[in-house]
Amino acid sequence: MKKDPHRISISEVHRILEVPGPAHPLISVVDFDDVKCYMSDSLGTVAYDFYCISIKKNFSGKMKYGQRYYDFDNGIMTFFSPGQVITTETDPNLRLEGWWLLLHPSFLKGYPLAKNIREYGFFSYAVNEALHLSEKEEDTLTGIIRNIQQEYNSPIDNYSQNVIVSQIAVLLNYCDRFYNRQFITRKNANNDLLAQLEELLADYFNGDQVSLQGLPTVQYISEQLHVSPNYLSDMLRSVTGMNTQQHIHHQLIEKAKEILSTTSLSVSEIAYSLGFEHPQSFNKLFKNKTNTSPLAFRNSFN
Repeated sequence: MKKDPHRISISEVHRILEVPGPAHPLISVVDFDDVKCYMSDSLGTVAYDFYCISIKKNFSGKMKYGQRYYDFDNGIMTFFSPGQVITTETDPNLRLEGWWLLLHPSFLKGYPLAKNIREYGFFSYAVNEALHLSEKEEDTLTGIIRNIQQEYNSPIDNYSQNVIVSQIAVLLNYCDRFYNRQFITRKNANNDLLAQLEELLADYFNGDQVSLQGLPTVQYISEQLHVSPNYLSDMLRSVTGMNTQQHIHHQLIEKAKEILSTTSLSVSEIAYSLGFEHPQSFNKLFKNKTNTSPLAFRNSFN
């Protein structure tokens, strides 16, 4: 029977890395300059019990997310949410630079960020989709982390948690902005991915797959393109204004228009051929996307 990965707490991370224990059990900032030990079987394959936000420089090793390994470049930022299974292999002589923010969800309880943090898609990106920072961007984020660290190490008062949570929200908003910049600056790579998506959807709808397997899911599309679902949708939205689901629907509607204008199949037959169990669902989607019904669209050609 396969063992579940070990779930690790913030205090346990401090113990393994041989740094002083956290001042607060639910949040911590680790400066990699202070870390004495990176090699531990306890950190081999784990499911962190908290959110991880880090900038790692001079990383020598590999990290596994899901079923694939990825090599790291210098100066990149990664984000993991609680429960994600991470496998790390490091060089015995590893000496990192950068920082690591460890944040338990309970620290945010009662704040809007407790819910909003789930809306930041980069917490479920794969590690090969890490954020590559410019020097100026890195300085901006490091400054925010230093503010969090200073407040964290100061005597606690009624405002301490409010200030820290506010700074975390600012940090995440900057990361969101910098990811959007990355989508823009990697335009050629994104256009290649968009072209692959369009070809994949065209093949899917023009072949037998849609009638045999139903409508393609976002998960299926992302797996075929070897990217995480959230990364794909966020990238597409930045380039085209539509997420993956909207691209699927767009291709579906274009195929439906083709069949409606070139065949005598009934609307129900077309709906079934496009993977819909109920023609009403097809009618509703078509009207929602085109402001007309399938039958009215067909009649417009007569």
